Amino acid sequence: MSLLIAMISFSLAMSISPGPVNMVIVSSGASYGIRKTFSFVSGATIGFTLLLLFIGLGFYKVMDLYPSFLEYLAISGSLFIIYMGYLMVSSKPELDIKEQKQPTFLQGFLLQWLNPKAWIACVAGVSMFSESGSHQVFLIFSLVYFIVCYLSLFAWSLLGNKVTILLNSEFRLKLFNQLMGSLLIVTACFLLYSQFS
Repeated sequence: MSLLIAMISFSLAMSISPGPVNMVIVSSGASYGIRKTFSFVSGATIGFTLLLLFIGLGFYKVMDLYPSFLEYLAISGSLFIIYMGYLMVSSKPELDIKEQKQPTFLQGFLLQWLNPKAWIACVAGVSMFSESGSHQVFLIFSLVYFIVCYLSLFAWSLLGNKVTILLNSEFRLKLFNQLMGSLLIVTACFLLYSQFS
């Protein structure tokens, strides 16, 4: 029972804490609503879970052999996060969202695979919830993480949707998207800076 509580606590702490994926979800929830954000939430959750399984079922051994892999990942991931931030900053501030493109399942999926925070969470989770000679504990952890991640990311979309009460004008919506996109770009720039300092 205590192991299950530890799994839930770790998964919740890593999923609910602010990061690039959560920023996109809040902005999308505010701009497009919960229903249209759900595909991005699903892509991000499934992408993260598959990344966790990929690392936990063997790729961590490759990472031990090639430690510079995470540096290259941080650079490419930061560039993709900057791109997502640009899309948020430049999105149209129209309250009628029929013509706009909301974040997609594929973008959510890719963002997790290129997100250094997701890789760090996976590596930490694998090191904490793996046993040599058996994958049973790790597979239970992966299932727990999948459920907690889905609920956490969905909660961020609810938060974004509730923010629309304050964003009832095109000016406020534009300002909000610019703020969220700028935060995403700053986060990515910090990740890039940390790779070279």
